[in-house]
Amino acid sequence: QAFSFKYSPRPGTPAASAACQVPDDVKSQRLGELQMRLAAQQRDFNSACIGRTLPVLLEKPGRHEGQLIGRSPYLQSVNVLAAAERIGEIVPALITAASANSLSASITEVVTA
Repeated sequence: QAFSFKYSPRPGTPAASAACQVPDDVKSQRLGELQMRLAAQQRDFNSACIGRTLPVLLEKPGRHEGQLIGRSPYLQSVNVLAAAERIGEIVPALITAASANSLSASITEVVTA
């Protein structure tokens, strides 16, 4: 995940008073292209995790009953079915599905990162 923004001049910095400023429409176009590439890379990376077993830190309840949300070592959100009492545990999770912003997994017994 990346947080990207258009450049905006900061008063008192050398760049703020530079004569050659990039037009706002060019900034917007460049930002859009960057975000499209980053999203594609994230989808590819998430998809490549399917079939792998990763350690997942269970952090909080999910949207659905019996679901918890955890984090992989790569900071991806991972949705698993587990009891709320397991929050705070690191569990081995077999990644079964991937979307643009998260992974789905089932808890297993062995970690094979």
